[in-house]
Amino acid sequence: MKFKKPNKKWTIIWFISALIFVLAVFPVPSQKPIKYIDRETGQIQIENVYGEQWLNWLYHNPVGEATLWVIAKRKIVTSLYGDAMEKPSSADKIMPFVKEYKVDLSIAQQQRFKSFNDFFIRQLKPEARPIIADSLAIASPADGKILAYENINQSDFYIKGFRFNVDSFLNDKELSKKYENGAMIVFRLAPPDYHRYHFPVSGVTGSSNIKIEGDYYSVNPLALRKKAEIFWLNKREYSIIKSPIFGDVAMVEVGATMVGSMIQTYKGTTVKKGQEKGYFKFGGSTVVLLFEKDQIKIDEDLLTNTSRGLETTIKMGEQIAVKK
Repeated sequence: MKFKKPNKKWTIIWFISALIFVLAVFPVPSQKPIKYIDRETGQIQIENVYGEQWLNWLYHNPVGEATLWVIAKRKIVTSLYGDAMEKPSSADKIMPFVKEYKVDLSIAQQQRFKSFNDFFIRQLKPEARPIIADSLAIASPADGKILAYENINQSDFYIKGFRFNVDSFLNDKELSKKYENGAMIVFRLAPPDYHRYHFPVSGVTGSSNIKIEGDYYSVNPLALRKKAEIFWLNKREYSIIKSPIFGDVAMVEVGATMVGSMIQTYKGTTVKKGQEKGYFKFGGSTVVLLFEKDQIKIDEDLLTNTSRGLETTIKMGEQIAVKK
């Protein structure tokens, strides 16, 4: 009996397919848990990460990384998922999410929601987030977890020896010079957090944000440990708040995987500390504040925790720094 010689082309295709399958199911190396400091108690906690297995696979598996490059970081994926979160049927996901991540709905202005996104962008009762009254204090613009750097040019960012690139982040070399050796504070909003952001200081700003197009990588530490430059690769928007006390403060909102939109809600150009600026639709996201050199003194606990490689929980309106 005569056997046909295997077709070389199909042999290669079969081999590549088998290799992809093996890599895809290959166990992802275990990652260190995300630890942070609870500011109220001072205790170290471990974060319950939304979509942790998916993030680990995307950023720490060869096939996952290829999928990330080809599909997951693209706008279309985020848009499709965002649209799904607007549908009335998505409201079924709310209560399981609330229970899993211990979201306190008692402080929300409403208790019933039309969709998951309606829940995600919920407004809080004013008394739930009092704004630090001292005019020489800077208020946290958002709920989340915070990293603080006194000198952006001399600080490791997520990875030892890695420096934050302000030029690329602002996409403006002239503007970035203003923040050389200045301070930077990063606020990471995880999916369970309150997702509206507010002005940290009073002052005058433009009537609209400056927008920079980009990708939609995750901003979770599981991703940043592998790719710390995500901040200047992702879509972002910023405004400059001209404060008579704190100088020119850059406030930047950074999009991320599954963040459908960043919606600015403020009107006019004169803004007050604690005033709502806008909100993120579904997904984890980030707000970054940049300050000119020698303008502020960041609260010591935030600096200490950051130097230990630990984020600190923060609530919108809390003091994070004072005038130097």
